[in-house]
Amino acid sequence: MTGTHPDDLILVVNAGSSSIKIALFDGTLSERLSGAVEAIGGDAVLKIGDTKHAMALPDHGAALSAILDALKARGISPEDLRAVAHRVVHGGTTLTRPLRVTPETRAEIARCIPLAPLHNPHNLAAIDTLSALVPELPQCASFDTAFHATAPEVAQRYALPAIAETEGLRRYGFHGQSYAAMVSGWEEVTGTPLPQRLLALHLGNGASICAIRDGRSVATTMGYSPLDGLTMGTRCGAIDGNAVLTLADRVGIEPARKVLNNESGLKGLSGGLTDMRALLADEAEDSQFAVEHFCYWAQRHAGSLMAAMGGLDAIAFTGGIGENATEIRARIVDGLGWAGAEIAPEANAAGQTRLHPEGAACGVWIIKAEEERMLAADALRVLETETA
Repeated sequence: MTGTHPDDLILVVNAGSSSIKIALFDGTLSERLSGAVEAIGGDAVLKIGDTKHAMALPDHGAALSAILDALKARGISPEDLRAVAHRVVHGGTTLTRPLRVTPETRAEIARCIPLAPLHNPHNLAAIDTLSALVPELPQCASFDTAFHATAPEVAQRYALPAIAETEGLRRYGFHGQSYAAMVSGWEEVTGTPLPQRLLALHLGNGASICAIRDGRSVATTMGYSPLDGLTMGTRCGAIDGNAVLTLADRVGIEPARKVLNNESGLKGLSGGLTDMRALLADEAEDSQFAVEHFCYWAQRHAGSLMAAMGGLDAIAFTGGIGENATEIRARIVDGLGWAGAEIAPEANAAGQTRLHPEGAACGVWIIKAEEERMLAADALRVLETETA
């Protein structure tokens, strides 16, 4: 980037409900340091680099203050930072690109709270806290939903009437930073041009697939919320709306929300396990069925997304499961052999970047998830645009 300097420091902040993850990047987008505060409001633990400290941190404000103090102890003060880059989960239909946080941007993020009530308030808490602690420090925001704003209206709209009660109910999609980073870094990582029709699988505790045509999202499995689509760690994935209504009738809305989001998926099918390594190692019938369910629905949704982009040129795996679970990659690709996908067992076992054999009709790759690096790059681009 022409306007950046190697000494530029960007602090990336990812604020969750009870945790804050941070990473520090320089102007070349090399990671200098990472850390986190976990269990905010409880027995909090601050981790910076290879150090770990237990401390009382009742809220996000206290946690961010502790992070800044820990950075100062390592010789990095707020004055040394060029900007802070925030991950914001939901940008709705208006926040569709990385932006400098202004009063107007903040107001739009707040307006999206009903769309992501478990996420956007904590993202805002981090923004507001840093605004109070370091008011002169530029803050930028990138939105998980933004990458999917390029999908056609027919892919985003549910078949609902256009009435006040259905306002905002549409498919937004998530994991946008992961997919954007994959597209941005493709040639550097693979040494090949970006495929025209790329099926990208972000597989982790949260999981989704994205159909990427010519570098742009045209369809994805997650919808109005991160609940839809694939079988996940604790989320059920796609489910009939009437089944949801029936469950809510039986147990109530909040208990139903908890079942669908926190007690389903791999956990619900296996009887408690969510870690794919543990499931693969467990010979119990329920655990093996959970693995089968995960792979089957990945294959089912993959076929739908291939149709959305008119074919398939390459498949890419990313995320904790996508990058590390050899057997899961093999099973999914085996189920997509009809589309020309094949995998070289030796390359797969070694976790190589390129998984397909010579002469394969379809490329198959592992691409490391680089969401934090993408957030830093977004912030640098925003600042460079401002000074151009």
